[in-house]
Amino acid sequence: MGSNVCEYYAKRGDEVLSLDNMTKYELERTGYAAGAARDHNWNTLQAMGVRMVREDIRKAEAVMDYSSGHDFIVHTAAQPAMTISWEDPRLDFSTNVYGTFNVLEAARTHGIPVACCATIHIYGNRINDTLIETQTRYVRTPAAIDEDHPTMEGNLSPLHASKMSGDIYARAYAKVYGLKAASFRLTGIYGPRQFGGEDHGWVANFSIRAVLGWPLTIFGTGKQLRDVLYADDAVAAFQAFYDSQEPGAYNVGGGEPCAISLLECIEIIKEFCGREVTVRREKERYGDLRYFVCDINKAKHALNWEPKVRPREGIGKLIRWIEQNRDLFASE
Repeated sequence: MGSNVCEYYAKRGDEVLSLDNMTKYELERTGYAAGAARDHNWNTLQAMGVRMVREDIRKAEAVMDYSSGHDFIVHTAAQPAMTISWEDPRLDFSTNVYGTFNVLEAARTHGIPVACCATIHIYGNRINDTLIETQTRYVRTPAAIDEDHPTMEGNLSPLHASKMSGDIYARAYAKVYGLKAASFRLTGIYGPRQFGGEDHGWVANFSIRAVLGWPLTIFGTGKQLRDVLYADDAVAAFQAFYDSQEPGAYNVGGGEPCAISLLECIEIIKEFCGREVTVRREKERYGDLRYFVCDINKAKHALNWEPKVRPREGIGKLIRWIEQNRDLFASE
């Protein structure tokens, strides 16, 4: 998603600087061509005129120095996978907590508005206890969940803790220092230039594997549901925050019109690919959240934002990009 943010502002004619540590940690677990994939977004953005800097948000001095003189910080850097958080909690903490702290300190010092990326996983998975199972999806009444819903309930992982910490820090900096800071509790981001794997980014992962003819894996029933959000709509939310500069925590997702289950997503992908896909079944993973649909009314009213791209349209765009860039996914 960070590359989509950079693209948006570069195409507007803004000066854009991107900090990226160019880690292959996630990509090396996907089976894709990790080197080519990792370089793709860097080279694409550089060709657009984005200033690309190989740095790490865990380095406080670098974040402070490179953010100076800018008008807006969009903080998309993260360790996003629950599985990786179990395996390497230090990486998870240093990236999601200390890294976010460094970004907020830089924003406070320079007086720059900042939008940070949290996740709907901070609500925990006790929501699983409120669901009804239908033929293709889990359902719930009421369907949408707002920002007042209890957080950190159920089976928790280090990822839950680290992303909740970042969310709290962003809100604390807004309250204590008057910083124009937003924490976006995001759900199911997908779109072109996303190299989704089994650990994170399931819509892209399913789409990539289907296009390449590789088997894909479902953990659990496949009826898990998310209100998926196309990357361009997420970018529009960041700009909406900059325009309004209303601090706070926001559920940012596709809302009820964009709710789709894993099984339903696979059916759409099959239509675009024109063939069956091989699906492997594995048991549900610890801490998995079976359902989330954002109530986005707060973002609608405070930021004057709402998503525009529906899943069928967005998945079609994603698949076309994958088909045009097959060489990025072939195993090295």
